[in-house]
Amino acid sequence: MIRLAVISGKGGTGKTMITAALAHLLPGSLVFADCDVDAANLELLLNPQLIRTEPFMGMKTAVIDTAFCTQCDKCVEHCRFGAIERDGEKYQVNPLRCEGCAVCVHVCPIAITMQPRQTGEIKYSETAQGPLVHARLVPGAGNSGLLVHAVKKTAMEQDRYCDLFLIDGPPGTGCPLISTISGTDIVLIVTEPSVSGLHDLKRVVAVCRQFRSWILVAINRFDLEQSLTDKIQTWCGEENIPVIGMIPFDPAVIESVRRGVPVTDSGVTPAAQAIQILATHLEQELMDLGKKR
Repeated sequence: MIRLAVISGKGGTGKTMITAALAHLLPGSLVFADCDVDAANLELLLNPQLIRTEPFMGMKTAVIDTAFCTQCDKCVEHCRFGAIERDGEKYQVNPLRCEGCAVCVHVCPIAITMQPRQTGEIKYSETAQGPLVHARLVPGAGNSGLLVHAVKKTAMEQDRYCDLFLIDGPPGTGCPLISTISGTDIVLIVTEPSVSGLHDLKRVVAVCRQFRSWILVAINRFDLEQSLTDKIQTWCGEENIPVIGMIPFDPAVIESVRRGVPVTDSGVTPAAQAIQILATHLEQELMDLGKKR
């Protein structure tokens, strides 16, 4: 199984749109994972049928047993995050503020314990292109990197004999991205011709190189600012990073997202044609990688 992650240094570059289109164009048996757990939306374009859900237990949270609480206020004094709140004569922990440091347990081991807390759920679905594992993180909950790891693990355990593991990754360079690209063979970075697009491209490339994945780049809406597109191409050339996709601005993309289908299902449009060329180049890269194994 070859593991391919489609990522971006910033949000709004069209990463998920391209991932959904590649799901229709790349050959072989595929399994998908949506690792953008803070805002998972690959399912909006793949029309999955939900098979089952599993709870995701994040970091432990402090819980106060009011039967043993003497209202001494020590837990409040020692909590640096303001997580312990008083409601009349009762003390309780605000789970959105609790960082799981367990200082309060050391201060009051009789009344306070650390308990697991569900901070999300993992979903396993079927699509016309293959199985999809996706997730939902409770708003405000932490440990999204751990949830990403759980999503990848679930996908690989269920469908380890597929030809390609296609991952829709999160934007940025934080823990969710690191968890996403860990163990991948190829990363396709989707960028755009903007100052922030080039800046964040450089940042995410620096992160990816720490994991020794083969790096490829696609420029979405390349025709909106040709001077910045030229800068991105020049920088990629200097860094020996192949630019395998140049996708023009196309109103058909917006319409396809509204309809909940990949743009490659919307007929012959400029963006669809460009993504088909991208898929052809990417297929060759995957074949070359397969021969090296």
